[in-house]
Parts: sequence; structure tokens; C-alpha cells
Amino acid sequence: MSNEGISFNMPDLGDALNEEARAGLVNALKNKLQNLAGEHTGILENLSPNVRKRVEVLREIQGQHDELEAKFFEERAALEAKYQKLYQPLYAKRYDIVNGVSEPEGTPNEAAMDQVEDKADEEKGVPDFWLTAMKNNEVLSDEINERDEGALKYLKDIKWYRIEEPKGFKLEFYFDTNTYFKNAVLTKTYHMIDEDEPILEKAIGTEIEWYPGKCLTQKLLKKKPKKGSKNAKAITKTEDCESFFNFFNPPQVPDDDEDIDEDTAEELQNQMEQDYDIGSTIRDKIIPHAVSWFTGEAIQGDELELEDEDEDDDGDEDEEDEDEDEDDEDEEEEETKTKKKSSSAQKKSGRAQGDGQQGERPPECKQQ
Repeated sequence: MSNEGISFNMPDLGDALNEEARAGLVNALKNKLQNLAGEHTGILENLSPNVRKRVEVLREIQGQHDELEAKFFEERAALEAKYQKLYQPLYAKRYDIVNGVSEPEGTPNEAAMDQVEDKADEEKGVPDFWLTAMKNNEVLSDEINERDEGALKYLKDIKWYRIEEPKGFKLEFYFDTNTYFKNAVLTKTYHMIDEDEPILEKAIGTEIEWYPGKCLTQKLLKKKPKKGSKNAKAITKTEDCESFFNFFNPPQVPDDDEDIDEDTAEELQNQMEQDYDIGSTIRDKIIPHAVSWFTGEAIQGDELELEDEDEDDDGDEDEEDEDEDEDDEDEEEEETKTKKKSSSAQKKSGRAQGDGQQGERPPECKQQ
């Protein structure tokens, strides 16, 4: 299979967007702001003339900021495209070494050659390279089960590239000939409403052409017939099951939003977020740093990032706990004061009652 570099069909940095496209992007941002302003005109109307004038100046400043932001997005997209092209020769070399197309430059010493000579005749490239890399990533390892591993051993390469109409990106998984499915390439495409946020519109995956009895996304269940049943044959039915290859059959958004209730919509949103998390992890972590994930070196760096996030969360929680402790202390002080006042009031009341009893002594009972 040819491993030519991916063509992005994007212009160089200087010609990334022409003046018309840039103006269109800025106008789109301005229109968005104007629409938002139209929704909140009531706020401005309630302001005093002096304050309103200041807010109008702030809005002009915001407009200048948005023009710079549009230019930032434009240059960033072109810069990413530029370096994606520069990465391609490196990815091509990686492909050749992983799949045994070519050997790395440099000859190992004779002693090392003698020790591995037998294995070298059997093994080519780096076996299970992509499978191991993905299994070492926490997000992807949760999606890969033991049944999937047999098919993922045939994975030869993973690529990604941006798409322009509509905005988004596409993942391509290249497989060697295998006993599980006919497809040589499985793809997953993400269409974004706003690529910079990002807001996912929908995802589209390849329909996998499974060989008979090899489907990994379904399992075959056999039920024995009930005693006394006329039909003596076992009943068989298929049932969906967990598999990494469900990734190519993403959740679909109904055309009519009125067809789903709030709970279903929330569940669908969670599924789409999880699906995008898997796709972006493959794009941003696995593809550019595959060998680091294969060796496990990337795991430590990933864990450090997670620890930093946890520390930030813990810091926020500690602040909340301190606030709660202060509130609890204030409440305890108030309760103590209340109890003291109550106790003092009871003592005074008790003395008053005692004085009253002494003033009005009950009649003595005469013994007969």
C-alpha cells in the first residue's frame, strides 16, 4: 500500500485567507455580536447616559479584539497546515519501519545480530505497534477489549487531516489484509459547527464489512428450547456488545429535535462528547506521539497533566471546604450564644417560678 504524504490543499501562511474571506470572517463575528446585543438592548436602555456611553466604547474595543482574534484563528489554521506538511515525511519513515518496509539506518553490532538473528527472520517491523500505543492511553484502553485485539494487530497506520467543507477533521485507519473484515481503510469524520470551541455537529463512520461470524460489535446468543417445546432446535439471536469498533458507528442526532425528550437528549450529548474525546485523543496524542505511547513514556506525562488538573480541582475544593468550615464555625457560635441566652432565660424563669411558689404556699394536708 502506498504511504504518500497527505495533501491538505491549503495555501501557504501568507495566502492563508484572502481579503474577502477575512472580511467575511470578521463580519460574521460582528453580526454575532450585534445579534447578541439586540437580545440585551434592555440592559443598555436601563443605564444612565454616561454609563451607556462608556459601555459603547467598551463594545468598540471588543470589536477590535474580535478582529485580532479572527486573524489569530486564520494564522493558526495556516500554521498548523504548514507543519502538518512538514510532519508527513517523518510519518512516512515511521510507517516504513513499523511495517517492515525498510530497516533503520545503521548496522547493529555482530554480537547483537547473533542473538536476535532467529527472531529477525520471523519478525518484521514492530509487531502490535498501534495496538500497544492505544492500549497505553487511558481513554482508549477503556474502549479496547480482548476480542478487539486480534483485529487491531492488523492496524498498519493512522492518519488525520482537516476538512474544509464542512469544517472538521477526518481520521483514517489503515489495515492489513485480515480475517475479520474486508475494508482496507476505516474512516471517522467529525463535522464541527465551530472548530475553535469546538462544537460537534455530527460524526460519520465507515460501515464495516465483517466476514461471517467475525463481527466484533455483536455477539451470538444461543438459548436452549424449553422442555416440552415442539421446536427442539436452539434459538439463536444477536446482541450488541462493547467493542472499539463501535467507534465507527457513532451516535446519530435525530433530524427533528422534537422527537427526543430531555433525558434522551442529555444521554445523546454525553455519548457524542465521549465519541469526540476518543477521536481527538487519537488525533492529538496517539498519531503525533505514537512511539512514546508504545514505549509507555507518554503515560507519565499524561499522568502529570491529570495530577495538575486534580490539584487545581483540589485547590478549589479546599477553598470551598474552608468557606464551609467558616460558615460552620459561625453557625456554632450563633448556636452557643442562643443556648446561653436560652439557659439564662430559663434560670431567671425558674427563680421567678420559685418565688411565686413560696409566696403562694399550697394548703397543708391534715393527717387524720
